[in-house]
Amino acid sequence: MKKKRKKKTHVPLRLNLVFFIVFILFSTLILRLGLVQIVYGENYQRQVAETENVTVNAPVPRGKIYDRYNRVVVDNTPLNAITYTRFQGTTQEERLEVARQLAKFIDKETEKVTERDLKDYWMLTHPEEAKKKIRTDELEKLKNEELTDKDLYTLQLERITEGELKEISEAEKEVLAIKREMDGGYALTPQNIKSENEKVTDEEYAKISEHLEALPGVDTTTYWDRNYVYGDTLKSMLGNISSSNEGLPREQLDYFLARDYSRNDRVGKSYIEAQYEDILSGEKAKVKNITDKSGNLLETEVVSEGQQGRDLVLTIDMALQTEVEKILTEELLATKRKAGSGLLDRGFIVMMDPRTGEILTMAGKQYTVNDQGKVEIKDFALGNMTTSYTMGSVVKGATILAGLDSGAINTGTIFHDSPLKFAGTVKEKKSWKNMGSIGVQTALKQSSNVYMFKTVMSLAGLQYYHNMTLGGIKPEHFETMRSYYSQFGLGVKTGIDLPNEMAGFKGTNYTPGLLLDLSIGQYDTYTPLQLVQYVSTIANGGYRMKPQIVKEIRDPAVSEDDEPNVLYSFEPTILNRITMKDQYIKVVQEGFRQVTQSPGGTGYAYFGSAPYKPAGKSGTAEAFYDGPKRKKGQKLIPTINATFVGYAPHDNPEVAFAVVTPWDDSAGHPMSKTVGRKALDAYFELKKQEIAEEQTDSIENNDNEESQSDEQNENE
Repeated sequence: MKKKRKKKTHVPLRLNLVFFIVFILFSTLILRLGLVQIVYGENYQRQVAETENVTVNAPVPRGKIYDRYNRVVVDNTPLNAITYTRFQGTTQEERLEVARQLAKFIDKETEKVTERDLKDYWMLTHPEEAKKKIRTDELEKLKNEELTDKDLYTLQLERITEGELKEISEAEKEVLAIKREMDGGYALTPQNIKSENEKVTDEEYAKISEHLEALPGVDTTTYWDRNYVYGDTLKSMLGNISSSNEGLPREQLDYFLARDYSRNDRVGKSYIEAQYEDILSGEKAKVKNITDKSGNLLETEVVSEGQQGRDLVLTIDMALQTEVEKILTEELLATKRKAGSGLLDRGFIVMMDPRTGEILTMAGKQYTVNDQGKVEIKDFALGNMTTSYTMGSVVKGATILAGLDSGAINTGTIFHDSPLKFAGTVKEKKSWKNMGSIGVQTALKQSSNVYMFKTVMSLAGLQYYHNMTLGGIKPEHFETMRSYYSQFGLGVKTGIDLPNEMAGFKGTNYTPGLLLDLSIGQYDTYTPLQLVQYVSTIANGGYRMKPQIVKEIRDPAVSEDDEPNVLYSFEPTILNRITMKDQYIKVVQEGFRQVTQSPGGTGYAYFGSAPYKPAGKSGTAEAFYDGPKRKKGQKLIPTINATFVGYAPHDNPEVAFAVVTPWDDSAGHPMSKTVGRKALDAYFELKKQEIAEEQTDSIENNDNEESQSDEQNENE
């Protein structure tokens, strides 16, 4: 009985000991799990994501660009491409071997290979000889941490001789050129080995496709290049995209990386391609690469298929744009053959719908002579918004309206046009001819400078008399006139949906006599785009419209027969309504009509026979040459800027235009007028053709519908 009792007391003790040990173990385990999950959980998760799941973006075709009548302006051309994806942990030797295998199947240009590339290649392929270029004492310094591995490598590179580099054959250079492209990519991101300027032939593409198993990391795919259908027409405004070698612009690297771009993605570099990059680039396909901890690829998983870039529809009429560029080129070349045209090297014309602000054409041409002495006419459409000039008498419509609105003059004001003489000046201020007593409309029709001078003098509280002083003109009178001009868009940015627009230059000298020059467009500078906005404001009855270059944003069409899905349509934007009364605007409109339709008007000889009833205003500004031929420190050369603005028909305007030909000293300065007349002729001729085509299409559709109806009736 005693023995049994002793047994009972020992068993619970042992069990308690076991339970205690188990408790300690479980507590330790729970504590450890808590430590892993709570304290280090985020770090471990991040490490797993970095080493096991890497998502990369695959490019998709950019959106197309169309003109207002659905003509393709910018398209995508599919090209063969060979890519290499560098897996994590891939060694230099492994990439070199792949490059050697690739060189058997493709031709690769070697002109980009640098001396440093050659030295790195020599080091990689001559390891024993490379070791001998390090002295024993330098190895000792490495052990003593006086030198680093990088220091030794630099010493080895410096000691490679020219003779040793010459031993590298052309075939090896081709291998090196391939490896150079392979090394330029980022881990798990496809890098183009051959594309763009070096076209992949069908034979190369087929051979690589057959041997992909023996070429780890290499793939054959489709590459999209931009095709500018109309060549150089409007090219400067359409802009460019970067090459895959350029990749993301350095100055915008962080911006694009934050938006899931890869470093070697092609993006818009300038103007429309850059301004609408977010629209045109589309949504990139996302592929998840799953790797082990060593970086070896285990599998790939498509996260999203991506979506092709959306399409842009421009306000531009490419048929008109092409015709106007041809006119501008022909007239520029013809004028350059005349005496006094030595400084003339450019011409501009903008055409706009004054009712909506839609830009119909924006043409600019620049005359250059290349190193071989051959004449080249380059696209300079951007000059319409990035260069500015003194524009001359075309601004007189704004001067008259400023005078009427301020009360300086009224619609019945008569001034005597004869030379004006001011105290302290030798040169008289005058018009191109003495016109006698004239009113507002005649002043516009015959382009009276004196009428404008007396208008701004009246605005400053002065009345002319012979040999008077202009001391009553103050700086605030300059700003008053500039404020009026800005209502029309002169001297301020127009608001066009393109980058890098300039506002022009305002003179900083407030010498009183310069206010007279300002009133006739011979002081401040304006852009051709500002001129077309100004004349459109007069044409449409006083509304300054925002110039628009993009009309719609659409989903890419699956086929040509599909009705496009319009995502966004840009509506006309009124920036401001000028403060002038309707009756004042009509007075100026009538003056502009007389310029082109009434004998004696400064544009009558060129526009008088036009059946579409145009209105407009000519301008010549005494200017100074400031172009590429002027050398630094050279004395300013006097010259003439010739301009013309207008619209048609005068009683129901549907098109407005501005022509600018800077530095044109040729006799009579007719280029601005001939370009304007021919451009308007082209506009109305194309409009007639479009109406005829629409009528033909309508008749054919009706015939088809009747035919189908007849067939249906017969079947019934």
